[in-house]
Amino acid sequence: MPRVGFVPGGFEPPDGLIADGFRLEPLGPEHNERDHAAWSSSIEHIRSSPGYAQDATWPRPMSLDENRADLERHARDFAERAGFTYTVLDGDDVIGCVYVYPTKDGVHDARVLSWVTESRAELDAPLRRAVAEWLASDAWPFVRPLYASR
Repeated sequence: MPRVGFVPGGFEPPDGLIADGFRLEPLGPEHNERDHAAWSSSIEHIRSSPGYAQDATWPRPMSLDENRADLERHARDFAERAGFTYTVLDGDDVIGCVYVYPTKDGVHDARVLSWVTESRAELDAPLRRAVAEWLASDAWPFVRPLYASR
């Protein structure tokens, strides 16, 4: 089957996930203010999350306009099947994100990163478990996703 982005042609990504204590939906510019407030309040906590580094280029301070442009890029990637970013919500509150993007290591078929805000750190492990199970389900075409563990 031909590929579109890094997934098979015709693949329809899940429109979200509902789990105990949170839900995921595709990230877009409509989340801008809430997303910006979430990550900017938790930069050091995010950098301590698996897959991130203390010297990472993100998260870094950004204006709301820069953040909106970033969210628009994630929405384009989603539409073009080049990558899939989901916001993690509790009610209407943005409490994290999940990123599913290609990897170039020749071993894995996707690289997955996630974070939750420092104020919701207790959801890190449940989010990681739920996402790992979700990625292993028939909802996704991946066989060997790379999702760093704690």
